[in-house]
Amino acid sequence: MTLTRDHIKSINRALHYIENHLESDLSLDQISQIAHYSPYHFHRIFKVFTGETLNSYIARKRVEKASADLLHREHLTISELSTHYGFTSHSSFTRAFKKFYGVSPSNFRSSSKGKYSKISQMKSKNGQPITTFEDYVCHNNQNNDSVMTSNIEVKTIKNIHTAGITCIGKTQIAPSFNRLLEWAGQQGLLRTPDFKMATIFYDSFKITAPDKVRMCTCLLVEAPIKPSSEIISTTLNGGLYIKAHYIIGIDAFPTTWMYLFKWMNDNGYKKRNEPPFEIYHNDFNEHPEKKCIVDMYIPVA
Repeated sequence: MTLTRDHIKSINRALHYIENHLESDLSLDQISQIAHYSPYHFHRIFKVFTGETLNSYIARKRVEKASADLLHREHLTISELSTHYGFTSHSSFTRAFKKFYGVSPSNFRSSSKGKYSKISQMKSKNGQPITTFEDYVCHNNQNNDSVMTSNIEVKTIKNIHTAGITCIGKTQIAPSFNRLLEWAGQQGLLRTPDFKMATIFYDSFKITAPDKVRMCTCLLVEAPIKPSSEIISTTLNGGLYIKAHYIIGIDAFPTTWMYLFKWMNDNGYKKRNEPPFEIYHNDFNEHPEKKCIVDMYIPVA
């Protein structure tokens, strides 16, 4: 089945709704109505786009979101998390979590507390290693710390408006950017020499399998746009952010993000329930050392 741009527009609407209602009862009938398709037709196009059935996608998202909260929101009890993410009971949450990660939520949380935690050896059902950002310490040194820290600031920013394309999976980033640039050129949005591209991350590569991570490849725009076909309008809310500016190679992005989250934890900040993102200031292919000039943002409280 080949997806049309209208299909993708409807899937985007459904994904956005699911992301913001994981604590609710998310049935096929309800989500298909949001997408403006019959349940049968929606189920087909959803699986083609995401590679998962709707129920599998929702179950995975709930467990992954809960696992992130187990690591970073220690004030929440496991019972509170199970209720928040729509599980009918503590025991049903534990069964789903153990099926996915191989350990109970309580063991998952307790295993994450040490600097050189055994949790780095755990693997989820989808094969992802479950690591804490503290594990990055053993790969670091004081000289590197000083260089990395000098580029970090905490500041309040205004709303950032973007036009973008949703993609699922690491391999879809480049094709999505190519389609976005083609669209932006037709709209005359690339005429200014200082236009900026960005990536918004709705999932973490440390928790979600690379082929299932949901992202949005974006172009920064001055004001919200009217969505069309697969192009969506997203506003990154203003507020307090950790911002880091780096000139790094493509391979350095994972460890740089790990360091930034470690810095957040070490300095007592808590991530808000909003997505982190990157803003690019150059085309790395044009850099003499093939490096990216990038700003990384984490929304914090």
